[in-house]
Amino acid sequence: MSDPGHDHDDEPQQDHGHGHHHHDLSSVGVAIVTVSSSRTLDDDPAGDAIAGAFEAEGHETVTRELLRDSYDRIQTSIQSLARRDDVDCVVTTGGTGVTPDDVTVEAAEDIFAKTLPGFGELFRTLSYDEVGTRVVGTRATAGLVDDTPVFCLPGSENAARLGATEILVPEAPHLAGLATRDDEEDGEGDHGHGHHDHD
Repeated sequence: MSDPGHDHDDEPQQDHGHGHHHHDLSSVGVAIVTVSSSRTLDDDPAGDAIAGAFEAEGHETVTRELLRDSYDRIQTSIQSLARRDDVDCVVTTGGTGVTPDDVTVEAAEDIFAKTLPGFGELFRTLSYDEVGTRVVGTRATAGLVDDTPVFCLPGSENAARLGATEILVPEAPHLAGLATRDDEEDGEGDHGHGHHDHD
């Protein structure tokens, strides 16, 4: 099999529409973690927006948690959720800014096996239309933890809705399917991605 045949699974192709790849999951189980010192699960508009965006497209909110701004608690929560069989992706909201207690990004990135820089780049591009140059203050990021995509969104309702609706709902089924394809679908072991490790 030639290398270009593998590249199509790992790199976006303009002629592929959503749902085209057989690796895509038909339904995604999402875990939502709200990081806030002032919110409650009953008063969580950003978490509600993320859940609503996924559920509107037939996906399931498996669990929701609310944590204070704590590096250790955030990291432990992400790791625990990423290992659950019923969770296909984890979405955090809050703690991505520049104040001293914004530690979500640090907690997540320290456990990323792979980073997904395109997520933050695209989110900031889309956000520019809403908040202008203030977009430089958001450190939204994404990566893989235990083969589970983890996305870290800002805590505002508008930012959470934008990220979930415009990026996560369209792409999470594809990313989650790709991340686990070696052991669940292709049975290839490591060699399916091996030649990409040095890219």
